[in-house]
Amino acid sequence: MKMSLDKAAGLNLISAYADGQVTIRDAGYAPSLLVLPTEIIVDWSVSDITQLDSQAISRIAEHQPEIVILGTGVQQCFPDPRVLIPLMAANIGYEIMNNAAACRTYNILLSENRKAALALLP
Repeated sequence: MKMSLDKAAGLNLISAYADGQVTIRDAGYAPSLLVLPTEIIVDWSVSDITQLDSQAISRIAEHQPEIVILGTGVQQCFPDPRVLIPLMAANIGYEIMNNAAACRTYNILLSENRKAALALLP
């Protein structure tokens, strides 16, 4: 069954997710990307939770989302809390979850007209 959310028309909704593959607007992407409502950044250089650093988080914060959803792969893994300081300093909320939950949550936030960012790790 295909679902569409009228309130999110024209935005980068996740239409499918499977381990190692995300589908956005009929195009497939491998995780290690940033998804914003109207932009997809595929050259995010973080390919593992251990590579996540303040610089990578600052790159997300530059887009000024109100919330960041961090998908950490098949299982939820928490980064070193110091890595998230740029989000805290910019008063940007964040949630950390596995990729499947992150994709669902991101879609819900977009349907609520929230300015969310989705960061997916493999």
